[in-house]
Amino acid sequence: MTLDRRTFVQSSTGVAAAVAGFPYVRRRQDDRRVRMGLIGIGDRGTGTLRLMLRRDDVDVRAICDIDPEAIARGREQLDEAGVTDYGVYDQQEDDFRRVVERDDLDAVLIATPWEWHAPMALAAMRSGKWVAVEVPVAVTLEECWELVETSEETSMPCMMMENVCYRRDVMAMLNMVRDGLFGELIHAQCGYQHDLRFGFKFRPGVEFGPNASGPARWRTQHSVTRNGDVYPTHGIGPVSNFLDINRGNRFVTLTSTASKARGLHQHIVEHGGADHPNANVEFKLGDVVTTVLSCARGETVVIMHDTNLPRPYSLNFRVQGTKGIWMDDLRSVYFEERSARPHRWEEARPYQDEFDHALWKRYTSDAEGAGHGGMDFFVLHAFVESVKRRVPPPIDVYQSATWSAVSALSEQSIALGNHPVVFPDFTAGKWATNARDFGLSDEF
Repeated sequence: MTLDRRTFVQSSTGVAAAVAGFPYVRRRQDDRRVRMGLIGIGDRGTGTLRLMLRRDDVDVRAICDIDPEAIARGREQLDEAGVTDYGVYDQQEDDFRRVVERDDLDAVLIATPWEWHAPMALAAMRSGKWVAVEVPVAVTLEECWELVETSEETSMPCMMMENVCYRRDVMAMLNMVRDGLFGELIHAQCGYQHDLRFGFKFRPGVEFGPNASGPARWRTQHSVTRNGDVYPTHGIGPVSNFLDINRGNRFVTLTSTASKARGLHQHIVEHGGADHPNANVEFKLGDVVTTVLSCARGETVVIMHDTNLPRPYSLNFRVQGTKGIWMDDLRSVYFEERSARPHRWEEARPYQDEFDHALWKRYTSDAEGAGHGGMDFFVLHAFVESVKRRVPPPIDVYQSATWSAVSALSEQSIALGNHPVVFPDFTAGKWATNARDFGLSDEF
């Protein structure tokens, strides 16, 4: 059964060369430039600003953040890059509205805490701006629908900056999927498995909220109030490309289950003591959340969320078809018709080299030094080139909403006792005829 968008919602329960160590990125033959505003200059926004300033086709005209330290970092980067003509918006929470209303901007990029993503993106589209949004693009289903409808009404694109879609081995696997090495796809796995206990970089602190630093100021609160897969897009984005989601295939149902919550409480007691005020906080988010999706073509997908227990980093990728399998954690593949020994893993790297994507072949030197092994260059490059060419971005508002909706749907399923819930069709039926498009260009 396919529900229309309103029925579904109502029934749901719900810089430049001066930056040391970076090459100066020169674009192709045209001289078009993108006038950009950046909203949010935290851990993520700082790196994004640096990438913007590397490019000779981007003019940063405005920066916005209510954190004085963040604004100071932004000013420093702009000053080092020799940029003088820009506005600073740092007085109050709704200053972002003044940014998007500027008539000298083509686009804005949003790198703020998750709860601000949708409101800021909506304001930007309504002001006639192209929008790039860090992941996820929305927190609730209502926000997902509103983003889709606003993009359609205003004809302004909204691209979620899912950088893992551009990871080098992931793009090689996409080539292998499309070249038929895996045969007909049957099953995929992915997830976000990353020890984030109260901050990144394995900081042992036990503070979160206003007294904390970095993402612990806001991100840990989601573990207090929500129980579901709150961060699915790093995994489900690439898997959606493998499975042609919204491009001839779609997600149909979702079921989610959460374990008990122990990791954050234990972390507080061990590092802050049993009498620490945060030891009394009751965390709602289960330590391991497992989500299962079914697809219109019959494939299944398993997504894992695991950020509050000690563990090595893993996105848990697995692609399995009638002719072969890739296991990312093993860095191994097996192909029935190509592997040298039956029933034995072999290294994936030679296949990744053989099927290296044209984008990586073309822009490897440009991506050198960019964040997350170069992925950040490619996702920003895709957005900038889309704005310059006035063409839909490779990750459109429908993909952005679909991948982000996993969070709210998983919360619904868990709240309903792990019952399946219907996955909405944000494309209003166009998924059946939409052409495959991601990763087909060697330019962006």
